[in-house]
Amino acid sequence: MKLFLKTKDFSISGEEFELHYDELLDMLVTSPQPEKLDAYYKSEAYISHTDADTTLTDKLYQRVKKYSLRKKVALIGRYLKKDNSLLDIGAGTGDFLVAAKEAGWGIKGVEPSVAARKRAEDKGIELKADLELLKHEKFGVITLWHVLEHLPDLELQISKIVTHLEEEATLIIAVPNFKSKDAEHYEHHWAAYDVPRHLWHFSRNSIVELFAKHELKLIETRPMIFDAFYVALLSEKYKNGNTGFFTLCKAFGVGLWSNLSAWRTKEYSSLIYILKKD
Repeated sequence: MKLFLKTKDFSISGEEFELHYDELLDMLVTSPQPEKLDAYYKSEAYISHTDADTTLTDKLYQRVKKYSLRKKVALIGRYLKKDNSLLDIGAGTGDFLVAAKEAGWGIKGVEPSVAARKRAEDKGIELKADLELLKHEKFGVITLWHVLEHLPDLELQISKIVTHLEEEATLIIAVPNFKSKDAEHYEHHWAAYDVPRHLWHFSRNSIVELFAKHELKLIETRPMIFDAFYVALLSEKYKNGNTGFFTLCKAFGVGLWSNLSAWRTKEYSSLIYILKKD
């Protein structure tokens, strides 16, 4: 694989990493991939594990998250077939499962972070530490909201996930898109590279190829409009070192430009992929 880009961990360690292009799967691979990834998540800067609401970036994230939760629950409802069993992998602090439970779903979740599981428990959501603990349970819908890019041994993990799908079940995956206009604009400062926590960086082609091997067919792709703005704000922070009013305006402009460009190309900052057994 050839070198695509050099970047670094802007949010926690400051360490440098390379992104290598996998031509066969049309995706990027983080190199090197640390053997012990836990240390790169142990920070209040990692917002999906903390529910932080202090900085401007945190506050925007939490406000958008509340809106997005409603949209996510509505989305999974469209693909309900036999039963309402839901498994959320990488459930974080459990907010999506709280919303799904309130909507009548039978929920289960997996989250490796002890701290995040404790926060979810405080909200009445019990999460498993590992997918293996679910043994042979199957579900009508499985979701991974910005999680697939974090999983070591990608193809092995995909194989395990697929075994938990019922017949006619739906798999919903949301991941950043390295072919988006905001990724092109920010280059190595693009916050959604988020190395080394993001081990893989997907395109639409790579999702199709990876899951076709497991007889899963892509039936629909949906944009995550707000991601372009949030990622642009973080990227501006990494690039310029601040999140003041001027930076906020600039980030909004880049996010808007990225979304307008994607209206034609379909290369949004983040995409939701809906897959079903072929």
